[in-house]
This record gives sequence, structure tokens and C-alpha cells, in this order.
Amino acid sequence: MKMNRRGLLQRAGALPLLALLNPFRAALVRPAAVVPRVRPSDRAWPSPAQWGTLNRDVGGRLISVQSPFAACASAPNGAACRDAIQELHNPYFLGDQPGATQTSGWLDAWTSTPSTYAVAASDTADVAAAVNFAREHHLRLVIKGGGHSYQGTSNAADSLLIWTRAMNRIVLHDAFVAQGCAGVATPQPAVTVGAGALWMHVYEAVTTQAGRYVQGGGCATVGVAGLIHSGGFGSFSKNYGLAAAGLLEAEIVTADGAARIANACTNPDLFWGIKGGGGGSLGVITALTLKTHDLPSDFGVAFMTIRAASDTAFRRLIGEFIRVYRDRLFNPHWGESVALRPNNTLAVSMVSHGLSAPQSQDAWRPFLDWVAASPQEFTLASAPVIASIPAQHWWDADYLRAHAPGAVKTDDRPGAPNRNVWWAGDQGQVGWFLHGFDSAWLPASLLDPPQRERLADALFAATRYWSVELHFNKGLAGAPPEAVAAARDAATNPAVLTAFALAIIAGAGPPAFPDLPGRPPDLAAGRRDALAIREAMGQLREVVPDTGSYVSESNFFARDWQRAFWGANYPRLQAVKATYDPAGLFFVHHGVGSEHWSADGFTPVAGRSSRPTIRGSRTVDQLHGDG
Repeated sequence: MKMNRRGLLQRAGALPLLALLNPFRAALVRPAAVVPRVRPSDRAWPSPAQWGTLNRDVGGRLISVQSPFAACASAPNGAACRDAIQELHNPYFLGDQPGATQTSGWLDAWTSTPSTYAVAASDTADVAAAVNFAREHHLRLVIKGGGHSYQGTSNAADSLLIWTRAMNRIVLHDAFVAQGCAGVATPQPAVTVGAGALWMHVYEAVTTQAGRYVQGGGCATVGVAGLIHSGGFGSFSKNYGLAAAGLLEAEIVTADGAARIANACTNPDLFWGIKGGGGGSLGVITALTLKTHDLPSDFGVAFMTIRAASDTAFRRLIGEFIRVYRDRLFNPHWGESVALRPNNTLAVSMVSHGLSAPQSQDAWRPFLDWVAASPQEFTLASAPVIASIPAQHWWDADYLRAHAPGAVKTDDRPGAPNRNVWWAGDQGQVGWFLHGFDSAWLPASLLDPPQRERLADALFAATRYWSVELHFNKGLAGAPPEAVAAARDAATNPAVLTAFALAIIAGAGPPAFPDLPGRPPDLAAGRRDALAIREAMGQLREVVPDTGSYVSESNFFARDWQRAFWGANYPRLQAVKATYDPAGLFFVHHGVGSEHWSADGFTPVAGRSSRPTIRGSRTVDQLHGDG
């Protein structure tokens, strides 16, 4: 069944002149016609009549935005405030608020601040109208679907928000061929998803109902479009690869207000940039079509926590786990993570793909036997749980409530859809206020015997400051060759191709939305945490000084973010940006082209070079032989 493509056709008008240039030369050109954005206090801010025109153009879907906790400022003991606080830990509630975000802020970086107005877009025409209005009136523009950004990219004060939450249609295809690819591409099963859809709802349609698999995010309430823009990892990426690599086609509204189809045959440069180039920098995605896969018989879990009796024993435990991982778990069957903690515990939270419970138990037996052989040094703080279930039930809300009630939490608001569940393990992220966050891809060469001891030493040293998580599904070394090849054709930093894991070191406090009464963040404690996180990551960087970092899970304060997020791909991304958004309408923190703007995205920054420094690769000039 094909989705109705109303609004999907390109509008009349030529691409900017930069599209005719060599794309790498376009990356050298400073954005054209750049002017400061306006705020409500400025004389150039649109008049009420002009806002009224936009409201008519979008069918009355322009809304004035407030924080869902705004009532708490005037009546902290009132019913409206109590009701909002009651839902504070419900990610579906937060996502349903145009003035809220899934993360409430980041210490000394940003806080969750509502836009002045929002277009609650219902279709592509609404999005195009909002883009045109923002461009014509020089407004700061923000895009939000799931609102899950740790970097604060889905909120900004004094801005116009394009809110795609209602654009959540999901349509399955038996034989999809991208526009313009007839006779070139083989028809294949796929799913077309509106930009505002959440992954739990996509999995419910594709896996629970249709018995197929689509590579998406691991966190149930992440928005589809944002994940694809960032590259995207899910629990089973070690087998299926990047979520963005499964993109077959997208519709995206660019800075000129045109709705463009992007795929391998139509606007292929834009298509490449969408696949991992970072959300909110190139345009507003309104729909995506993703390939679907045959579903394996089983998905499974392996949970256990092991405590070491001493620092020396913990260092031995880390080394042995790395050896066992390399020998038995470093393959497409195993994903998710292990946490190494300062209290000398190793907590395993891994998932399996295509293995029965006996097969999974066999994979772990040597490690558990090694632990059991030294009871004076190691104890099981939690008994191992190694099991599997039919894959079709992995995101089945009714099945999970009945057979694994502790695994999920439910949206209990009156009238909420039955499918609105989320993983209990993700509860700590709902509304959290980040103190610090950093990540680093760890190359698979560190698993080889000559390097293994250095890695184990660095991991142990890092845990003296903070917990370290190794996310094995967020590195594609060990994945099938076809998954690695597909990821190579995405904008994500190529470091992911040879990484066995993404190391994440992070800490946060409870929700700290600005209007919450009596809930200010503990700034002193937060800064102590941030320092410890930096020290911990510093230990890892001793063995991986120039590795990359995942754009969606990264350090807000990174200085070399162009290299860290995209490596040698950044000049090409600049070229795409210069072609489709030469005046820099789309701005996000540490997004493509953001070096031309002040930190808040309102003021052009004079004199900044558009030439990134990419260590370990040739510069744009070298690529073209320019002196």
C-alpha cells in the first residue's frame, strides 16, 4: 500500500546557485545573505496580523507555547501544577507538550525553554508554511518530533517551533521502489513513517502486527526522524547496522520552502546528508521510508551483576570480560551494554538476536564458570537471567505486561493508547537534568591481545572516577559485511565502522524544568559530577586520543565536534548545507554550519572560517589542489 504523496512533489523554483558548483567548493563559501534573527522585543518581530496570516495558512494550528509546569509559578499548590507534576516521569506526557522536552536541561549549557509560538503541523504544507514564515521574518526556527535531544536542539527561547508530533502515520509496503528509481532498484518490503512517530509505535506496527523488523532506536519514545538524522542505533544494530543505512527515501522541506524527495536517485547529495548528518541542520523531514527485514525466531536478554572483592580483583574481572567478549560475544548476535562501576561491580544488560535460550546460555557459560571458580574474589550480586522470547513479542505491550511486567512502564493517563509503554531501564532518562555526558568509539583493535591489557587498565582507571558503559550495539565492528557497507554510505563518522563499542560516561540529576516548584538542581554537586566525568573520559582518551563521538550522545562542550561527529565527512556535509540552506536558516548546537552563528543561533559570527580542521584527513583545499 502506498502512502498518499500529497505535498511530496517538489515545488517550482530552481536550487540555489551553489548547487551548480563543485560541492566541495561550495563548502568554502560563506553562507549568503545572513542576517541576525529577531526576538519578540525587536521592532522587526512579526505583527499580530502577520502571525494571524500564518495561523490561517496552517489551518488554525499556530499555538502560543507555555511550559506544562507554567501553572506552578503562580499556584504551586494548585490542581494544574499537581497534575503536571504527577506526569513528570511519563515520557509520553512530556512528548505531548509543545513546551516540554524529554531532557530538562544540561548543567551550565541549556535549560528546557518553550518557544514563543509553535505550528502543530499536520502535513507537509503546514511545515512549508512555517519554514517560509521563519525565513521571511528572520526567526529562530526549532524542530521537534520526539523532543529527545540531549543537546537541547529541540527547544529555544524566542523561537518558532515546527512540532511534528501529529505527523505520525505508519504505512507498510510489500514492494517499495523509491521515486525515480524504477528499473534501477529492486522492489522491497518497507515502511513509510511520519516524522513525528515514536519508535515504540513503529515497532508495534511493523513487528508486533506485521511480523517484520525495522532498524530503529532502542529507547521506545525516541522520535523517528531525529534518530535517522543522527545515524541511529538500536538494540540489534550489531546485526542490522545503522538505522539511517536502512533509509530508502525521505521527504524533506528545505530552506526555500520546497518539499523535496531525497533518495539514491533523486537529490542523492541531500539523501546522503540526511543519513547521519545531524537533525535540524538541513531541513525538516516530514516522512521517511525504511527497509524492513525478516524477523528472527528469537530475541533474548542476558542480565547479571558481579561484584569484585577488591580493586585488584575488579581489574582482573574487567580483563576477563573483555577476553570473553572478544572470543564469544563479538558477533552480530549480541548487543546493548555492560556497566563498569566505581564500587567494583560489572553489570551486564545485553540482548541477543536469533539465539535460543540454550544457545545464549552456552555463550556465557565459560565466563560464569570463571567467576564461580573464585568465590573469595567474585560474587553474583544479582543472579544471571539468560532467556529468550519469540521475536514478534519483543515490543508487544500486552505480552510484556503479562510475561515480563517489570520490564515496561505504562502510560496511565486516561484514554492513553494501550501501546504506550516504555522500557523500565530507560526511566532514569525521563526528564533528567544532565550534569555531564561524553562518548568515544573504541576500535576493535583494542580487543587484540597486544592492546587488551591497555584497554582493561584504562577502563579500570576510568571507574575510579565514574561509571563507564560499553554499548556494543553502537559500534559496527563484528556486524555483517552488508551492514558495514551500508553504513559506509552514510554521513556518520567512519570511526563507527571499525569500533566494537561506544563508551559512554554520563551523569544526571532529577528533572529540573525551570517552572518546577522547589526542585532547583544542585549545581555544586552537578559540577563535581561533571569534573569526575571529565576525569574518567580522560583515562579512556589515553588509549583512544583521536577517536570519534556519536552526535546524539556526546559532550555539549566538545571543541572539535566537526571531527568527532563526522570525521572526514564534514566537508561534504558543508557542501550539502551550502546547496540547500545557504543563508543558514536551520541552526542547532554543534550542527552543520553552526560555526557561523553565536551559541544561541541568533547572531551571525563575522570572521569565522567555514573550513573545518579534520585531523587525520585531507583538508578541502588539499582535496582540490588549491593553494
